[in-house]
Amino acid sequence: MLTITNELDRIKFKVQLRVVLTSVILLGAKVLAYFLTDSIGILTDALESIVNVLTGFISLYSINIALKPKDANHPFGHGKIEMLSASVEGLLILMAGLIIIYEAIVRLFSPSMPEKLDIGILLVGVSGVINYLLGWYSINVGKKHNSIALVAGGKHLQSDTYSSIGLVIGLILLFITKVAWIDSLIALAFGSIIIYTGYKILKETTSNLMDESDFVMLEKLTNILWENQSKYWIEIHNVKLVKYGESHHIDCDLTVPWYMTVKDAHVEADNLKKAIKSFYSEVVDLNVHTDQCKEVYCYLCNVDDCIYRRALFEKREKWTLNQLISNKSTLQNIEDSPQKNYDLQDKM
Repeated sequence: MLTITNELDRIKFKVQLRVVLTSVILLGAKVLAYFLTDSIGILTDALESIVNVLTGFISLYSINIALKPKDANHPFGHGKIEMLSASVEGLLILMAGLIIIYEAIVRLFSPSMPEKLDIGILLVGVSGVINYLLGWYSINVGKKHNSIALVAGGKHLQSDTYSSIGLVIGLILLFITKVAWIDSLIALAFGSIIIYTGYKILKETTSNLMDESDFVMLEKLTNILWENQSKYWIEIHNVKLVKYGESHHIDCDLTVPWYMTVKDAHVEADNLKKAIKSFYSEVVDLNVHTDQCKEVYCYLCNVDDCIYRRALFEKREKWTLNQLISNKSTLQNIEDSPQKNYDLQDKM
């Protein structure tokens, strides 16, 4: 049963369904082209389309599961299934690439000239154009509704078009020269590209499944927090970011003035959440733990209305990624070291 929770999810599913159905038609055209020509180069494109169709249906299923709300058994949601789906896609792409390489090597030692190449070239070319238009449609809908998944899917479709262009050029060369082994070379080249693509997908999905840190996103998060900070945010550390499908789960520790009430500390935590969520199109689930400051932090704190200040404010160094992801506050280093000899009255 289809699970749709909001309009964006409905649009995402409908676009993916249209992509899959169109891919089925394109697959039929490419399989026909292969049987008409007996070209290993065209077989490469057909096998890749088979993978696209299979993974498309798997993606539809995984999207349906991923859209389910959190429950007692899945407190972080069901988004991880999209990573499993992508892993299956990577494995299928690798298998297709290996089959293509094997067939290309066999044909290289017993080359035969493909037949009806003009029809094959036409079918592959038209399929490539349709793929590009389908990608353009997915990208535009994704940008309109701020969906990274639709944009990424559209770019993948357009990258397939570029592969089809290269294949068409190679087939035209084969058609003109009548040199049979060129067909095997085309298949070897595209088989290698397909294997590399499958490897990249598997590498990325494995990293996500093992919750490997996304340092690019963490660097972006560091800048967002620094540029939108409140003066009461003395320091932020122990930041953890985990991606579950379209959702991002972020945990962090926020150091605030020790004399703040629980209510005021929660206000600052809420301000931090708003600062992060205003810069992310994805769903962000953020948990903030508040820590109290200590007197030895005073010279780094610019809370100008603090009546408990024990030292004048000296500097406020920009937060770095290493500081934010450290499980130990950098201010702890000040506390652990001999206390600076600051006396507010002497400074005055």
